[in-house]
Amino acid sequence: MTKKEKRQAFIMEIKNIIDPLMLKLEMIDSKISKGKTLRPAYYRNEDLKKIFGLSNNTIIKYRQTGVLPYTKLGDIFLYDSVKIEETLRENSI
Repeated sequence: MTKKEKRQAFIMEIKNIIDPLMLKLEMIDSKISKGKTLRPAYYRNEDLKKIFGLSNNTIIKYRQTGVLPYTKLGDIFLYDSVKIEETLRENSI
């Protein structure tokens, strides 16, 4: 294999790595441009505390009273972000 062929093979390898990344970035950029926010599928307790300013006791109380719909995976409580947004919309004044 000549130097030119090696260089072309190397360039093709790099292109095969970069192209999928560029497609992902373009997809993210188009979502941002359309005003769609990228949010996680699920929040955890720490997320609720940071984003909404809730305390541990409030989170527990909201879970127990059904205000916060949740899923439990082992010892971890997960809160569907779509359901939380629906709850916020339903309870907005």
